[in-house]
Amino acid sequence: MRVKCVLCDKINVIDDESQIAKRLRNRPIHTYMCEECSSRIGTRTEERKETGKFRLYKHSDYGEKF
Repeated sequence: MRVKCVLCDKINVIDDESQIAKRLRNRPIHTYMCEECSSRIGTRTEERKETGKFRLYKHSDYGEKF
């Protein structure tokens, strides 16, 4: 299966029977991100967490108004 990274537009080939291929076929809302982009986002997120200014907001109930 050919897939395209949503960030860098690189086209990769993944196995048709892999878990990610099944997820992409069955749930079109899911998107593919290559390993390079995924690791880059992970390391930069960790760097921002270490600064102390990074906040991770938790989800609230849908019925609750602000």
